[in-house]
Amino acid sequence: MKRSKMPIYMLAASTLFLTGCTGKNEVVNYDIQPEAKYTISFFGNKHEAANVEVIEKILDGYMEENNNVNITYESLKGAEYFDVLLCRDTSGNLDDVFMTNHDVILELSENDSLSDLTDLVEDVSFLESIRSDLKSSDGNIYWVPTTVSAFGLYCNLDLLEEHQQEIPTTLEEWESVCDYFVSEGITPIIANNDISLKTLALSVGFYPVYEKGTQIETFDRLNSGKETLSSYLTDGFALAKSFCEKGYIDATAALNTAKTSDDLEEFVKGESPFMLTGAWAAGRVKKMEPDFEFQVVPYPVLEDGSVLMINPDTLLSVSAKGEQQGYAKEFVAYFLRTENIRQFADNQSSFSPLEDDFEPSLEEIRPIVDSYRTKPSVIGANSHIQFPIWDITAEVSKKLLAGEETESLMEWMDEQVAQALK
Repeated sequence: MKRSKMPIYMLAASTLFLTGCTGKNEVVNYDIQPEAKYTISFFGNKHEAANVEVIEKILDGYMEENNNVNITYESLKGAEYFDVLLCRDTSGNLDDVFMTNHDVILELSENDSLSDLTDLVEDVSFLESIRSDLKSSDGNIYWVPTTVSAFGLYCNLDLLEEHQQEIPTTLEEWESVCDYFVSEGITPIIANNDISLKTLALSVGFYPVYEKGTQIETFDRLNSGKETLSSYLTDGFALAKSFCEKGYIDATAALNTAKTSDDLEEFVKGESPFMLTGAWAAGRVKKMEPDFEFQVVPYPVLEDGSVLMINPDTLLSVSAKGEQQGYAKEFVAYFLRTENIRQFADNQSSFSPLEDDFEPSLEEIRPIVDSYRTKPSVIGANSHIQFPIWDITAEVSKKLLAGEETESLMEWMDEQVAQALK
């Protein structure tokens, strides 16, 4: 089997913008196998060359075992991907297999667009914490994770050492270190306008229920309107607000800082000791060759410790309306093989959702490995939550950075949840 000479990630990006969601911009990245009778279309938001290379290897392996099937992979970077995905659904052009996320799954479910994958995952050795998150409110499984993303506090080890400061492990220690840097005229925390503050708030707000193991009951009460989201997240967003007021975070700068791009560029300058963003960006930071050593640690937001925030990520779903559902599910099952998951997760500085001893090779994120395997982790967008929590909390974060007060923001947030649940 020979690969096409044209880089598929470049071709996909250019054609998608031309035809939007009205057609299927198939990008065939392999020469058609003469004996192949079926074609599966695979649409994803993994666009960078390194990511696509791993995906190509997985496609190669599947097609070598199934020479009657061809697979096309098409990609689009950024938030536009999900807009195009939803457009394809409404226009009847949904791909056989596609990457999705919690909030988009809610919309696709309303359209009966997702195939039930329950039988597919019966023999997959997911971690129990991940397996318990797979089922939707109707008892079916509509998505499977191929990675687990973590969110963490990036620490500039050289700058901390230069100022004789330690990596914080509790909230008191973190605030003490931040107070010191503020007194030195240094803004200690680089934050972006999307995931930084909301993951901080979700970690603070939901850790107690994960620690007690009562998250499903809690989310049921939120879904039914018996409790409000603000009753859990007020303290977390209040903490984020105080970080801005104390000068730990430059709110004006953060409001204009895009995630895992602008924030990374600021961090590698080496002028701030901390950054709040996804641990999956650690590989990108390292490739930017900063002139300092860094580590990523769990959020030090408890009186007596830290919280690791995670999300089952790079979720794969299968169209319920596609003609090749059987082969599409077989391909997803192949993708979930341990060897494929390991190379795919490691490529993205992420964790495996499987019960194995896999550890990411990137040394900078090793400090969060122990927390992932041994301590309760907060899942940011738990599938039991039946409203778009990821998008709603992102908007709250932007409004907070723009200067709105916590009390009014919490009222607005609860209104958005109530509207989404109608």
